[in-house]
Amino acid sequence: MQIVKNKNMIRQFGLLTTIFLTTCSLFGQKADFVKSDKITYPVHKANVGKIAFMRENIPIEKFTQSDFLTTYELKDKSNLDIRFFLKNSLTNSLHVLSPKSSAEELIKNGNYQFSFFLDGKKVYVENLNNNAGSKESKNKKKMVRVPLISAANEDSWGKFLWNRFLANGGQEALTDGEHLLKIEIRPYLNTTEVLTGEIIAEGEIKIIVPQIIIDEKLVKVQNIEQLTDWQVSTEKIDNVKLEELNRKILTNAYKNITSVVVIKDGKLLIEEYFNEENRNSLHDTRSVGKSFASTLMGIAIKGGYIKSEAQTLKDFYNLSTFQNYSPSKDSITLQSLLTMSSAFDGSDMNQESPGNEEKMYTAENWVDFTLNLSIDKTKVAKKRWDYFTAGVVLLGDIIHKSVPNGLEKYADEKLFQPLGITDYKWQLTPQKVANTAGSLQLRSLDYAKYGQLYQNKGSWNGKQILSQHWVKKSLSRQMEIGEGEYYGYLFWNKTYKIKDVEYEVCYSSGNGGNRIFIFKDKPIVIVITSEAYNTPYGEKQVDKIMEEYLIPTIF
Repeated sequence: MQIVKNKNMIRQFGLLTTIFLTTCSLFGQKADFVKSDKITYPVHKANVGKIAFMRENIPIEKFTQSDFLTTYELKDKSNLDIRFFLKNSLTNSLHVLSPKSSAEELIKNGNYQFSFFLDGKKVYVENLNNNAGSKESKNKKKMVRVPLISAANEDSWGKFLWNRFLANGGQEALTDGEHLLKIEIRPYLNTTEVLTGEIIAEGEIKIIVPQIIIDEKLVKVQNIEQLTDWQVSTEKIDNVKLEELNRKILTNAYKNITSVVVIKDGKLLIEEYFNEENRNSLHDTRSVGKSFASTLMGIAIKGGYIKSEAQTLKDFYNLSTFQNYSPSKDSITLQSLLTMSSAFDGSDMNQESPGNEEKMYTAENWVDFTLNLSIDKTKVAKKRWDYFTAGVVLLGDIIHKSVPNGLEKYADEKLFQPLGITDYKWQLTPQKVANTAGSLQLRSLDYAKYGQLYQNKGSWNGKQILSQHWVKKSLSRQMEIGEGEYYGYLFWNKTYKIKDVEYEVCYSSGNGGNRIFIFKDKPIVIVITSEAYNTPYGEKQVDKIMEEYLIPTIF
């Protein structure tokens, strides 16, 4: 009898356990690897696995089914948020992909994957950086709000995600009219391979893109007025292709472009201006100005004021008087600063870096800031490229101290006057020295002169401003910085491949897509100016303009 009784108790206990686990599963708690929030709001219970689109941040306690947007007009100064309702937290979803990993490992190596579809076509997929979103949110939240478009410029990883979607096909696909946007969210984990889970939330919305009314006269290839500085080319180009580009710029398919200038065989071939800019406009091309530091260093060496780029910092500073002194600082060469391969503990690609440029800008003295930095021992052990604005400021200071009457007057006398450049504007450092970090403002046609100076191997109107040897070293591949990308003396290098034809270019580059392209084996200089600062699309759209329009138009 006792055995039978125990068996009945076991059956009853098993039944209760099954009921308990089933109940937990219904409320999303069975799979809890880490403790997460409960699903309490009715709108959440009714929409598990769905994405709600919202026009504004409506508090969840007031949020109802009627607040789900079904249609959104894409226009300036508007808001678009999403709120996605999950069955479980991200960490618990990642645990399904790797049951043996700890919560810390899951958060470190995983996040959400977003897939964007327009009119049924997959346009963009991104595995969010593991820094996007807080640890608490990933562990606990089953309901997440993310602003995608914010009129108030609300800071969020969602804003940058949306911009990257636009930059990688979204902008061009969102033509005038109605489009169906669908977003799918999955968990992903990147360890030895990328693992992707099932969809944990999805939603769609009709996007209405209002037609931008443009003056059709502006689409036409702009007539080039005669000028004294340049001969105007009479060569025929593909006007249809160029007008297609103009239309895309005017309708904001390519955003914030202000000018396009092309020089071929030393003559002005294309001169186009947009967004209320004109021939006389000064353009802030940001880090394009860094290349001018390289030029002025070459001129100062040619003039005998600096011996060579092999000189070291100890030739110019008493380094022991600065913080974090190390003998390694003594051996930092000007060349390493020109190629961004010095051993300073500074990187603009790492926000946490002690020498990040944003930290420099808040300092009272940018040169002292740089010389006070520690040495990165890993860079001493193995030379590597690392974008480092503060090092270019140091080069500017060295030039300023070495040449007669300082950098600004020297640049005017030895570079700008010989090129016939009279209208320009320097940004100044806190010490009132011309800032070689960037934001030197010139007219587009004068940037073209600068590019043509390098195309001419350092000469202008028969005068050798730069030595041919310096030009060659500046534009050569001094450092490999990525697959197919190189760096010279504050100049970049890459190759465009179009219909199996390769076009190698050296170029000055500035935030937002500002470029001066100098073709290596073709007599071409291209200037593109833009105000798409700090946007993911600013850089990418320049490559599209080059690959899909300018190079096919010219060649």
